Amino acid sequence: MKRKITALALSAALMMPAALNAQELETWGSVAGWDILIDHSIGSGCLIQAAYEDGSVVRIGFDRVAGDGYVTAFNESWGAIEEGAMYPITFELDGASYDGEAKGIYLNGVPGADIHFSNPDFLFDLAKKYTMTLYHDGSEVMSINLDGSYVGLEAVMECQDEMG
Repeated sequence: MKRKITALALSAALMMPAALNAQELETWGSVAGWDILIDHSIGSGCLIQAAYEDGSVVRIGFDRVAGDGYVTAFNESWGAIEEGAMYPITFELDGASYDGEAKGIYLNGVPGADIHFSNPDFLFDLAKKYTMTLYHDGSEVMSINLDGSYVGLEAVMECQDEMG
């Protein structure tokens, strides 16, 4: 059952900062602790989203405009991130370390980091892991549990098939 939901309903349903919800997303479903959403601003790309106790909101999905996959995280406590600036990052997946770049972004005043991958298949490799920890300048930015993300991404593929 799909429905378009308002910012207020999404905020209540996902228990995350209301500022993140002003972006209208369409709910496609929910599985294994992840909400499956459609973001029409990126070519009706489907994504999974979860909120964490530390205030982080994480999205993993497909950008159909750019033709790649992404992990985006937002947290009101991250402070002054420069929109559009590129930040060197390291992320660990179950102890294996990877270097990359994150673009500083804001969604309705909430700072975030946007990490894109040219090989969307990497997201399924990521989803097979248990923990993702993100570092900037050697300091831990966040650590999240990836439980259910593989099942969530399988549902995202079904969602993408429906989007054509």
